[in-house]
Amino acid sequence: MKIKKILPIFAGAVLGFGYYFFIGCRTGSCPITGSPYISTLYGALIGLVWTIPTKKKNVDDNKRN
Repeated sequence: MKIKKILPIFAGAVLGFGYYFFIGCRTGSCPITGSPYISTLYGALIGLVWTIPTKKKNVDDNKRN
């Protein structure tokens, strides 16, 4: 894997843990933010989604007609 794919996953994990730490549910009743492991995993998953390339349709002007 390249650093361009690993860095967003790592950043998402750090932001997920930061969300748990600073904003998360203190009682533990919230399914995502009640556990540092789950919120870090969700953050990493969002970082992984950022790395998935989107399909771009390249249409050459000569091929249109």
